[in-house]
Amino acid sequence: MRNIMSTLAVAALGLAPLAQAFELSSPDFKPGQALSKAQEFNSFGCQGGNLSPALNWSAPPAGTKSLALTVYDPDAPTGSGWWHWVVFNLPASARGLPGGIGHGASLPAGAVQSRTDYGQPGFGGACPPQGDKPHRYIFTVHALKTDKLELGPDAMPALVGFMLQANELGRATLTGYYGRP
Repeated sequence: MRNIMSTLAVAALGLAPLAQAFELSSPDFKPGQALSKAQEFNSFGCQGGNLSPALNWSAPPAGTKSLALTVYDPDAPTGSGWWHWVVFNLPASARGLPGGIGHGASLPAGAVQSRTDYGQPGFGGACPPQGDKPHRYIFTVHALKTDKLELGPDAMPALVGFMLQANELGRATLTGYYGRP
């Protein structure tokens, strides 16, 4: 009886144990800090390594059946931002991706990289206009309530975004910055 009363008192006060948060991190950059030259695109006047950073996430929400990853620059001078990476159909059991996807490292079986605003699938690194203020690069892992999105590598980022919004259970973000003097 005493345990029941204690449990009820804790719940009534809003002190129930909290579930672990859905979080995204990277060993390659910290939140709010700069991406490295390795994550800079290698075209359009940029000369970086065009390597995706290693990413880790924890505690997707209950009911997660698959995951997706997007990288978006809202500061790109396009009027609509710039999609740098779109990956979906990652298994719900995945807890990260190694750095250098497509450059020696690969995605889990069944995962799809679709078209970015560079016009092709795969990671497209940071490449803000020279002299512009540093841009934000928002890495987002999306927990989805569906086993897979029925889309292929030619799917446009806006279509993938629509499907993500329709199936999302939760998301975790990590923002890095990059500028070119």
